[in-house]
Amino acid sequence: MKHLKANITLLLLALFAGGICFVGCIKGDLPSSNDSAEDWDGLQLWYNKPARKWTEALPVGNGRLGAMVFGNTATEHLQLNEDTIWAGPPVPQDRVGAYKHIAEARKLIFEGKYAEAQRIMQKEVMGQRISPRSHQTLGDLRLTFPAGQVITDYRRELDLDTGIVRVIYSDGDATFTREVFASAVDQCIVVRLSCDKPGKINFDVSLSRPADVNVGGLAPDLIVMEGQAAQQGKHKGVKFEAHLRIIPEGGKLIPKFSAVDKADAVTLLLVAATDYNFDNPYKPLTRDLARTCAKQIAAVEKKSYERIRAEHIAEHRRLFRRMNLDLGTTPAAAKPTDERLKALREGADDPALAALYFQFGRYLLISCSRPGCMPSNLQGLWNEHLAAPWNADYHININIQMNYWPAEVTNLSECHEPFFRLTEALLPFGRKTARDVYNCRGFVAHHTTDVWLHTSPFGSVGYGMWPMGAAWCTQHFMEHYRFTGDKKFLKNRAYPVLKEASLFFLDWLVEHPKTGKLVSGPSNSPENTFLAPDGKRVNLSMGPSMDQEIIWDTFTNLIEAAEILGIKDDFVREVIAARSKLALPKIGSDGRLMEWSEEFEEPEPGHRHMSHLFALHPGRQYTFQNAPEMVTAARKSIEYRMAHGGGHTGWSRAWIINFWARFLEGDKAEENVTALLAKSTHPNLFDNHPPFQIDGNYGGCAGIAEMLLQSHAGEVHLLPALPKAWDDGSVKGLCARGGFKVNIAWKDGKMIKADIHAKRGGICKVRYGDKVVKIKTRAGKSYSLNGHLERL
Repeated sequence: MKHLKANITLLLLALFAGGICFVGCIKGDLPSSNDSAEDWDGLQLWYNKPARKWTEALPVGNGRLGAMVFGNTATEHLQLNEDTIWAGPPVPQDRVGAYKHIAEARKLIFEGKYAEAQRIMQKEVMGQRISPRSHQTLGDLRLTFPAGQVITDYRRELDLDTGIVRVIYSDGDATFTREVFASAVDQCIVVRLSCDKPGKINFDVSLSRPADVNVGGLAPDLIVMEGQAAQQGKHKGVKFEAHLRIIPEGGKLIPKFSAVDKADAVTLLLVAATDYNFDNPYKPLTRDLARTCAKQIAAVEKKSYERIRAEHIAEHRRLFRRMNLDLGTTPAAAKPTDERLKALREGADDPALAALYFQFGRYLLISCSRPGCMPSNLQGLWNEHLAAPWNADYHININIQMNYWPAEVTNLSECHEPFFRLTEALLPFGRKTARDVYNCRGFVAHHTTDVWLHTSPFGSVGYGMWPMGAAWCTQHFMEHYRFTGDKKFLKNRAYPVLKEASLFFLDWLVEHPKTGKLVSGPSNSPENTFLAPDGKRVNLSMGPSMDQEIIWDTFTNLIEAAEILGIKDDFVREVIAARSKLALPKIGSDGRLMEWSEEFEEPEPGHRHMSHLFALHPGRQYTFQNAPEMVTAARKSIEYRMAHGGGHTGWSRAWIINFWARFLEGDKAEENVTALLAKSTHPNLFDNHPPFQIDGNYGGCAGIAEMLLQSHAGEVHLLPALPKAWDDGSVKGLCARGGFKVNIAWKDGKMIKADIHAKRGGICKVRYGDKVVKIKTRAGKSYSLNGHLERL
């Protein structure tokens, strides 16, 4: 390989299966030269033993390709992923003409005949659930080493600051080092093996997959694996191919056994391509996958390992080093990560573990959600299965939304892009479902979708009869505008999807015969049940609180976007009128925010979903500034649910952190951060639903950010929910709505300094405690405040 001078300031384009994945440096994105080395200390997940199971292995990813690294000294195992490898159709289908039966179901519900209405909806509206049709593993890379002597000084680590997994150990008098990373620059997974003694690198190498694959060699130094995702011969889906190049330094290759003998060092390069066509999933790409892989290999193997590594680190840090968090360090931080988790369960004080978990959440989003790639699914990118739990799909009834809660606030705005791209891709399918199933305009999607972009209601009404998924996705478009101020995005992307979602609601809503208010339904409160007046346990009602809150949020976002864009037409006036007539959630006789429009008995009062609190978070309908009585009612709801066992799943606990942050209760929020780490976190810091589900990682990350900075209520609120456990600390690079970047330092629980950088300019209303000041800012300027909000 030739050693060429790195030039990381160029825009690098790398072809990948289904499109183009964009990477590169943007002016102003690189870390400040003022950042000290100490700012990035302590950002390693590390262990003194190899991984015994998948949830102990360490993840690397470049948005499209990923690997889980086990680090065994006898047999290294990399479980591999590519983000578009899915088993195929058939997918759930629309029940054309179902709308003819919905009016009867609504009438029955208004008459109190819930079970009868639910039977009609199940029989006449719901499509067939077709499973498994899962995202699948690409396969496994294994390196088998000769028997060693006595292994000592073993360490396995993932450095979040470099995006590199490193394994180092001594075998006799030789020290061996492995490095593994997934390069976004070169669109490949890189494995480097070295030793401080020459001629010591010996191993056999293999690629394999549990099913539906052929493996062969095109050259002595090249292994090829090709296949097609399927489920036991059915659901034939995406075709794929992977190439593994073996590049020894010294020693020799033994082609017959795919072995390396007596090398000084070895670099392995793995690339992959598929025929998935994002623009038309049902018409695969016709490109030559072998040729695509060969081009990728040819491009990267021209570079030295040192250059590949340096460019990878620079590109990773372009995103990762945009922010830093210090919550203080205790002696507990000196232990391996798995031992820190164990100590935390036993009561250890380890605030640095919360900071590490926060940065791990950002690392995961960088590693599995880059522009041009697929969005983060239920497992992000990392999936060892052919039939994953819940198909590792895109659940849009909270899970994918939670995946992207950290994107804007933690300074990873472009990592949001794959989610926008998926939502926009649902439009033609969602329009068809809206028309054929509901006889409505606009677009609709329900509780889940996948790479085949289906939008139909299917399966049980308990989870599937919920036409709010698309609208919730559109909230993220408006949030992106609020953080960035990108009016081109607002006009060309946010407003169109908000209009489509609002069109559906205008046709879907009906007047309640008793109140005259507009209500949604029949619909569920996601996955929860209630007891109808006749004692039967049912799911569907008219006007469940979450529906009404999402509709209010969608209408409000549309109205605000129209005002900014100067749109004043009949459609906008119709939305304004509908919002004014919308039935809103009520407070029950016990002071709780009601989940349904009537006070029903709850068979499962500790249910994991807390859907009716959407208006508190991630919504902004209820704040202390505009609706303190509703915030109080929401708090009583969360206290009731927690008292009955709520928060028992990882993602649910993560959501609770965000709720307590919005209640401005730092100690309560921190208690739930600790509970998330202690009860719902695997040794490799993956969230444990159970089983592994990545949304809890992102929700926890977002919750920690929400404790330190909030901006949803029209103010940049500094340290709104700082707990006593984080008495001293600092955060750099958080983002606030209005286009502000914020640094905060505090000591003894009190803010000592805040720096606010205005990206756009304009009035910045800043709150700390009960004190509020307004700053007239200019684009590109920074403003420093002391703990009294006085200018420095």
